[in-house]
Amino acid sequence: MTLRVGMLTSGGDAQGLNSTMRGVGRALLNAEQEVKILGFLNGYHGLMHSSYRHMTDIDFAGILTLGGTILGTSRQPFKLVNDPLYENEPEGITKLEAMIQTYDDLSLDALVVLGGGGTQKTANLLSENGLNVIHLPKTIDNDLSGTDRTFGFQSAVNIATEVIDGIHTTATSHGRVFIVELMGNKVGWLALHAGVASGADVILIPEIPYDPIKVVQALQDRERGKKRFSIIAIAEGAISVEESKMPKDEFEELRKGSNSVAYHLQDQLEALMIQEIRVCVPGHFQRGGTPSAFDRILTTEIGVEAANAVLEGDFGIMIGVKGRELVRVPLKKVAGQVNYVTLDDPVLLAARKMGIFFGD
Repeated sequence: MTLRVGMLTSGGDAQGLNSTMRGVGRALLNAEQEVKILGFLNGYHGLMHSSYRHMTDIDFAGILTLGGTILGTSRQPFKLVNDPLYENEPEGITKLEAMIQTYDDLSLDALVVLGGGGTQKTANLLSENGLNVIHLPKTIDNDLSGTDRTFGFQSAVNIATEVIDGIHTTATSHGRVFIVELMGNKVGWLALHAGVASGADVILIPEIPYDPIKVVQALQDRERGKKRFSIIAIAEGAISVEESKMPKDEFEELRKGSNSVAYHLQDQLEALMIQEIRVCVPGHFQRGGTPSAFDRILTTEIGVEAANAVLEGDFGIMIGVKGRELVRVPLKKVAGQVNYVTLDDPVLLAARKMGIFFGD
């Protein structure tokens, strides 16, 4: 009997999507059982509209080092999955029903989904509706519960580190304060790791609200210590102590019209100090390029383990990493859960002992 397996990539792109699919595909196609793989185009959109292509071994050749995703991706907000598939047919089939129908119409035996938090919640919903689903954790934010590492994270850390490394020379030459804004709307893993790896002097993350006055004091202490420059690595979701106490609507009104958190911080600091301040926002550059060697190995392992689970009939799971071991985590236990930086995290504690300031 031929095993029919669907696969898709959903949400924001990240390094390692192609190498993960390669791990899944190669392991399945090398199995003793005959397997057919259907790759859905542009994420859940392809599953909704039955837009797919049959994938053979040649599709997985030469993609180990390729960034992005050969299947394409799109964002499908979890809160909208029960909306009508077509806006002009409000009483018609919903997006969720369309996905289930495609799965059934194509007689799929399994669906392998690569994506982050929103993707994971939809994967869990599909699992609860009877589909045989396996989720593979992708995000440069490293914010998924149930796994120590998500693929794409280390590649993004490498890129962000190189950005800050490059900023050091211009900051030194001009004696400036540079604020480098890194991705991380809810959690600060990327800013923390890249900041430590690049020798940032101040790291501001969402988990630790910062006091602008204390940040200024830390910068002035460096200046008094004959340090010509300072580097601040800030996660895009970082907030001040005052902002953390605001009602949501008041906070949104305050930030309305602001280009980014880095420029917002620049305004706060310039009101309190005279040293020249500049901003660098690498943005989506952090998602781009080839996966790191670490991620190539990690994604190969995760992909092969996903193929093993498919062949064993083990579904409703996420393939996670604990230490050096791969683990199969029930989706229902982790869907919607966020992996925050904790105050006792070893990297954070080491950074504090090195004198890196966290705004508190």
